[in-house]
Amino acid sequence: MEELINKIVNTAGISAEQAGKTLDCVKDYVKEKFPMMAGAVDKLFEGGAKKEEEDYL
Repeated sequence: MEELINKIVNTAGISAEQAGKTLDCVKDYVKEKFPMMAGAVDKLFEGGAKKEEEDYL
């Protein structure tokens, strides 16, 4: 997820904190509009975070 936050920072010219909040907003919106995809959205972003954590171990 850090990679996506960095891409948002560079593309939009906003802070990492703002990009993280923006990403959370988009995730929540998608889950609200498409509740049947909520689990997939959570897993998509969890998987990225876990992969990055594993890279540091």
